[in-house]
Amino acid sequence: MKQLTVILYNIRSTYNVGAILRTCDCLGVSEVIFTGYTPFLDKGLPHEQEKLRKAIHKTALGAEKTLAWRRAEMESVLAELKEQGYSILALEQGEHSLNLADSPELPEKIALILGEEVHGIPQELLNRCDHLLEIPMLGQKESFNVSVATGIALWEITKPCLCGTRKHLRTPQ
Repeated sequence: MKQLTVILYNIRSTYNVGAILRTCDCLGVSEVIFTGYTPFLDKGLPHEQEKLRKAIHKTALGAEKTLAWRRAEMESVLAELKEQGYSILALEQGEHSLNLADSPELPEKIALILGEEVHGIPQELLNRCDHLLEIPMLGQKESFNVSVATGIALWEITKPCLCGTRKHLRTPQ
C-alpha cells in the first residue's frame, strides 16, 4: 500500500475541501495538509470555526473526523516530507507531466499537491516537484473540478492496492 499525503494549496471552496477529504478517506490517504488560504477546520474565532466545519461537513460527511489533517506552510512541509522520503507530485498539466492513463510507475511514498480551482499551481511550486501528473482530456475543457480530479488521480494511484478489495459493500436488507 502506498503512503499518500495530500496537500491542498489555495483551494477556495469549502465544498471542494469537503469532497476531497471524503475521497481521501475512501482511498486510504494518511494525511491531508492545508496550505495557503485553503479553508480549514480550526481557522478563526469559534463562531467562524463552526461555520467552516458545517460547510466542510456538508460534503465530507464525517471524513474530517476520520482523517489526520493539519495546517502548515508550504515551504516547511515540502522540506519535511522530502526528508521523510516522500516524492512530491503535483496534479497539473505540463510539458513533461506523466499521463495517468498510461499507469506510470509511481513511488511508494507520495505527497500529492492539489492546486487552486482557477489558476492551478504556480510555476515556482511546480519547479520544486519531482513529477507532474496529468489526467488526459477528450472534450473541449482543459481540466476537471479539483475535487473530481482528486478522485480520478487518487483512484489511479491506489488502484493496484484495491484489487480484490470488497470492503463496505452494502448488503440487501
